[in-house]
Amino acid sequence: MAVSEEQTRLQTKLVEYRRELHENPELSMQEFETTKRIRHWLEEAGITILDYPLEVGVVAEISGGEPGPTIALRADIDALPIKEETGLPFASKNEGVMHACGHDFHTSSMIGSAILLQERRAELKGNVRIIFQPAEEIAQGAVLVEKAGALDGVQAIFGMHNKPDLPVGTIGIREGSLMASVDRFELDVIGVGGHAGIPNNSIDPIIVASQIITGLQTIVSRSLSSFDNVVISITQIHAGNTWNVIPEKATMEGTVRTFQNEARKIIPDLMKRTAEGIASGLGAKIDFRWYPYLPVVNNSARFKKVAAEAATEIGYRVAEAQKSPGGEDFAFYQTKIPGFFVWVGVNGPKEWHHPAFTLQEDALTVAAHYFTNLSIKVLDQWE
Repeated sequence: MAVSEEQTRLQTKLVEYRRELHENPELSMQEFETTKRIRHWLEEAGITILDYPLEVGVVAEISGGEPGPTIALRADIDALPIKEETGLPFASKNEGVMHACGHDFHTSSMIGSAILLQERRAELKGNVRIIFQPAEEIAQGAVLVEKAGALDGVQAIFGMHNKPDLPVGTIGIREGSLMASVDRFELDVIGVGGHAGIPNNSIDPIIVASQIITGLQTIVSRSLSSFDNVVISITQIHAGNTWNVIPEKATMEGTVRTFQNEARKIIPDLMKRTAEGIASGLGAKIDFRWYPYLPVVNNSARFKKVAAEAATEIGYRVAEAQKSPGGEDFAFYQTKIPGFFVWVGVNGPKEWHHPAFTLQEDALTVAAHYFTNLSIKVLDQWE
């Protein structure tokens, strides 16, 4: 069979997989039918499924013809609670649920890579474990996969996210931080309630909260290095329940994003100290709560060169990956073992999580071939 025929055949298969997944999206930790589909397609290709205690998600492995290390590839499989507005003939049949982040693309592409690696397993100087991970959108899947033992014996991990603003055939590569840490905070301001017409007998928590909001923004401009990339966003504020009463309490909530672990460590104390100082000066008190969510996606410099070469030697363009303030639970794997995460260009009209999000399906085989070649090269060059 000619190479072009093989390419066409693989592309047709991956498009079918992607569209079936797109029509049948499932939310995080509900990916039961998605899991069944992935298992079926892998078994159909003769690929070994490993047995781990996971309710949803699949872990497969291709054993190489020569001894060597085990590396992993990862794809996420869950969808979002979004009503689809693409108008595609294969749009979601599950009302209010949509693959609006392209995880159907990630899954189908990695199945393609598994198929190609299975065909070339005699060349592998080691093993490639492929993790089809649930629950990325709620930042729980990677932790579950690791606890189930799927990283045991794995010495490095590789993954991707589609990138709508990059053209098909482009791989975005960057060492160091690529996607931001994601953390959540809650802050209560406790004052003294009273009559809105007699504010001098109260300690107005709304006034205090307003000054705290302004004060928190000075942390970025005055308490952190100008080389740190940090965003502090207050996204909710609630106080009171009627028009003529000063409430006792105001509550705010928000998120902090950064690309530097050092900055991430000190921000909670800086926020608490700033809020306490402002509140104390105005006679109020605060209750500050910090909820760590996701670490930084931090790419190992060790793999930058091989990641770029794996693209260029099979005809793909390499671009310097631009950082994203979005979060990714692939970052959790990188706290356990070295890893590298890339952008794969899909030339889409809308950004992630948009109800009209879609992508060019030609990118399916681009990703499949890229991760196949990357796996072979990493194992070849392992030291």
